[in-house]
Amino acid sequence: MGSTGSIGTQALEFVRENERYLSAVCLACKKNVDLLIRQIREFHPEAVAVADEEGARRVRALFPKLEVYSGEGAAARLAAEQDYSVLLNALVGISGLRPTAAAMETLSRNGGYIALANKETLAAGGRLITEMAWLGGVPIVPVDSEHGAVYQCMTPWPSGGEDGAEGMAGPPAVGNVPTAGPVSRLILTASGGPFRGRTREELVHVTVKDALKHPNWDMGVKVTIDSATLLNKGLEVIEARWLFGLPSKQIEVLVHPQSIVHSMVCYTDGSVIAQLGVPDMKVPIAYALAWPSRWTTNVPTPDFAALGGLTFEEPDMETFKCLRLAREALKQSDRLGSDNETIVLNGAAEALTTAFVEGRIGFLDIGDFLEAIMEQNAPRKTADLEEIIGIDAEARRSAETLIANRARLV
Repeated sequence: MGSTGSIGTQALEFVRENERYLSAVCLACKKNVDLLIRQIREFHPEAVAVADEEGARRVRALFPKLEVYSGEGAAARLAAEQDYSVLLNALVGISGLRPTAAAMETLSRNGGYIALANKETLAAGGRLITEMAWLGGVPIVPVDSEHGAVYQCMTPWPSGGEDGAEGMAGPPAVGNVPTAGPVSRLILTASGGPFRGRTREELVHVTVKDALKHPNWDMGVKVTIDSATLLNKGLEVIEARWLFGLPSKQIEVLVHPQSIVHSMVCYTDGSVIAQLGVPDMKVPIAYALAWPSRWTTNVPTPDFAALGGLTFEEPDMETFKCLRLAREALKQSDRLGSDNETIVLNGAAEALTTAFVEGRIGFLDIGDFLEAIMEQNAPRKTADLEEIIGIDAEARRSAETLIANRARLV
């Protein structure tokens, strides 16, 4: 899912390099049909999904024997109806939620698992999705570098695991991740983004181009902008809560500019286990697709002597208030036993980030408007997927209303 994006294209590189053991049986994208067509010609999938109807018509014309799903719900229908053993969800934003839910029955039946690169799935639907995964015995293997790091630090080393067929032993029948011992806290690391150390005054006039200059990682537009506001790290805190079953107070964030330590797990005996590596998404992608084994990649290990040192600092959650707001939303959601707060945060933030990219609001407006929306939110219980989607839509409308009202005042 999201085969034409940054994660999707790198995942297909790994499939290409390991074609004896992996095949891309289904592909899904929003509207980058030119690239999708090239991928179809190379990987010969059994079915594809294209959200854009005109793009889907182009694909059907070129590949009349290929099953093509189209429209807004195309990816979810493909996930529900096709046959596969791993779902790599690399869609952007809330669009990843329905396909994840739709995949559960297929993966439960096939003994498969979800390789999750769409953090919004758990930011909005964490309670629902993890319950579905548990009941269906469908593990969720994280693809984010930080969560992939925690996952590796908490998972006992598997037997076997050489490159090749022996490494495809398959996931455990139930549950998400077996811990290697009693955990006291998780530490997620953040690069700090392109504006680390700047004050609010220095961020007033930053542009989209400035925000897209990430110092360490090569990512898509939304994730890169979210990294600049530290919203991305806030969403990762929410995601970690659901992936690893720890309350928000046991999940910390430290800024680590070198992006070598991807995350750490602290145990009750005082031990800390960290996962280190160069900042390259190929590593967590490869780990998630080869799981529970490790297959060879062309990514080098860090040159520690050349690095000289690794530094850590507390994040500035007043200048970059999106991280603070995410933590507050998660705390409230835990207290109320409902995902309402995090659904609103995720939906409104996605709309505000889009507005910034489109030039309709400024960089600081993302956090300021998000704070106003969260202050006005009236918490309520959420029970099912349709309620989550409805609350998400309301949050986006709230964001658009704020933007429109500000425009009228200006």
